[in-house]
Amino acid sequence: MTAQHHPNFLRLLRNPVRFRLYLLSRLPSAFFAGLRIGEADDVGCSVSVPFKWFTRNPFRSTYFACLSMAAEMSTGILAMAAVYKRKPAVSMLVVGLSANFHKKATGRTVFVCVDGPAIREAIAASIATGEARQVKARSVGSNSNGEIVAEFFITWSFKAKTPAT
Repeated sequence: MTAQHHPNFLRLLRNPVRFRLYLLSRLPSAFFAGLRIGEADDVGCSVSVPFKWFTRNPFRSTYFACLSMAAEMSTGILAMAAVYKRKPAVSMLVVGLSANFHKKATGRTVFVCVDGPAIREAIAASIATGEARQVKARSVGSNSNGEIVAEFFITWSFKAKTPAT
């Protein structure tokens, strides 16, 4: 593990009350949509989005923006864990997004991203060079039958912050 605070961040996420309060204060749309973290570790993260009144569209499926929110969170948690209390601090920003939709989302959809190592490598490269680095993280959403509903590619940019002089 390259970041010594990584386990502390993941421990915070696993506390359901703290995580829900974090969502309510920082990501209220995710809170009201009912996003939940399934598992999170060094390698991957799963985030689910339910099919309910708040997340549905007029076509009786989950609205693509809610699917996108869960997919982005599955990649973003890995990024946030890698930059949590990092010295030097590292900024992170979504700079690209693309998606492929394969099946109508009519139930709970679980997005899984397993690009933790690639994210940590990009952050380490940014710290080593002082230049921004990008990584394209893949998040795959599946329904309860294991069928792929959607596939998202979130491009993150990481840049080590220079100390103020």
